[in-house]
Order: sequence, then C-alpha cells, then structure tokens
Amino acid sequence: MAFPTTRLRRLRKTPVLRNLVRETVLTRDDLIMPLFVCPGTNVRNPIKSMPGNYQLSVDQLVEECKRLYGIGIQAVLLFGIPEHKDETGLVACEHNGIVQQATRALKKAVPDLYIIADICNCEYTTHGHCGTVVDGDVDNDLTLVTLAKQCVSLANEGVDMVAPSDMMDGRVGAIRQELDKNGFHNLPIMAYSAKYASAFYGPFRDAAESAPQFGDRQTYQMDPANANEALREVALDIEEGADIVMVKPALSYLDVIQRVKTNFNMPIAAYNVSGEFSMVKAAAANGWIDEKRIVREILTSIKRAGSDIIITYHSQDIVKDL
Repeated sequence: MAFPTTRLRRLRKTPVLRNLVRETVLTRDDLIMPLFVCPGTNVRNPIKSMPGNYQLSVDQLVEECKRLYGIGIQAVLLFGIPEHKDETGLVACEHNGIVQQATRALKKAVPDLYIIADICNCEYTTHGHCGTVVDGDVDNDLTLVTLAKQCVSLANEGVDMVAPSDMMDGRVGAIRQELDKNGFHNLPIMAYSAKYASAFYGPFRDAAESAPQFGDRQTYQMDPANANEALREVALDIEEGADIVMVKPALSYLDVIQRVKTNFNMPIAAYNVSGEFSMVKAAAANGWIDEKRIVREILTSIKRAGSDIIITYHSQDIVKDL
C-alpha cells in the first residue's frame, strides 16, 4: 500500500500550529457596530427582532458607546430616528437633527470613538422611501440635493465619515463636490455601492422605523440576481470619489465581495445585516447552534471573501474573544 508523502493534516495537529498557519485572521479592528439613536431622555427601547439591540436616546447612546469603546469597539455607524418626519427628508439636515445631537454628545464624551453617519432619507421621510417622491417614484436628482446637505450638516458637527446608503445614481459625486466646496476635503465617503433589494433587512426596518408606506425599493436597490451590475455600481462610485465601497448584505453575497476585491483591490466593507443577525440569535435561543462558533465562522467567511471592514450587530458579542 502506498502512503501519501504530503499530509495536510500535519499542519492541523495542535492549536498553536493551526494558529501559525491560519490564512484569515479576524480582529477587533475589522468591526463597526451599528447603533440607533432616538429622541427623548433615558430611552432604551429593546428591538424585539434584534435581541441585545436598542433604540437609544442621546444620553443612553453616550453610555452605550462608553461601554463599547471600553471593550474594544472603536467605530460605530449611527442611524437616526427623528422626532418628526417630512416629505423630503430635510429634517435630517437640521442643526438639531437627532444624529447631529448624538455626534456632538459623543465627540465630547468619547472623543476617540470613530463616528460614521449613515446618509439616507428613509428614516426621515413620511413615506419611508430613500428620497423625494415625485409621481409615485423616488426622483433621483432631487434626492441628491438633500443627501449632500445632510452630509455637510453632519460634517459640521464632527462626524468622521459619511456613508450614503440610498442607492441614487451619482450621489457619491454630488456629496464629494458639496463636502469639498464646504472645506471638508479630508472627510472620507464609505459608499453602499452594491446594496441589494434584500429580504434580509426586515428587522432593521423595525429598528429604524423606516419601512416604505407604499411599494418597495426595487427601483433603486439592486436585483439580488445580479453580480456583474454590482461591479458597474462599484466602478462608478470609485470614479465619483468613494474612499471605501460596500457590499450589503454580506453573507448571501460573498461572491460579490470576492469579485469586487479581485477587480478593484481597494478597501471594502460588508454589512452583516439585521436578518442575518436575527436568524443566528433565534437559532441560538432554541439551542440549535453554538452561537459563539457560528458568529466567528460567519464573520471569518466575510473577511475571507475579501472584506476589510465588517459592519455587524455581533460586534459587541465577539469583540471580547478577539
């Protein structure tokens, strides 16, 4: 009987050896924690479909961010739930807008925390769509004006990065132009470049109170069947000035992450979205899976596919083990 000369099992023999030859290493530096800020004082509303996550008033957000920074989470992505909404989302541009208030408070209380502001209108419009609606559909170019104003308003309050998630054509260029015009040449843009019209967003819409009041978002978010189109979207955002490009969701789109990395070789973020998170939590609550191992495996797969940055609600659970 001929025995193999090459035995790959040799490199799996002990934990130390497995660590030495590990190809993909997940670290706390890879993680961004999404958070939801709402009006009021001492508000900490549990999000039932996302266990361990809350709608937080500014004072509670500050305390939460102190805790998160203390356990090693250095960056957060803020979503705002305003006190009132309007037809165009201009409420998101106000000096006392909810994310503006949160940014000022966080910069004072946790100055080294890196603050990223999600830029979109769906949380701020009465109809729940991501821009200004004209004749039953989102008007692309009118929406660009509002998005750019929102970015400048938040830049004035001290956000470290803006992350447009609306999927309007040309929004990265419009935002870059307006930021530069107002002196924010060094403020980076993390573009939701390949954002799919996904069923995995369900729990998020409870969290952000942003479900559309009519129709859906398929006229501006991408068809889940398309990967080549994602490369076109990413290429346009890079051309318009995006510093980081994003694929969202992550887990069902690992092939897209890999193709974006291979084709563009620039910083890539992936959003491990609410539905992906909640499925794990539900299965773990029923004792069907080992949550800690599953989470590490999922996040490692996202990084292995090519993502440099992982936005995930699991951040606070896994960071202690990294």
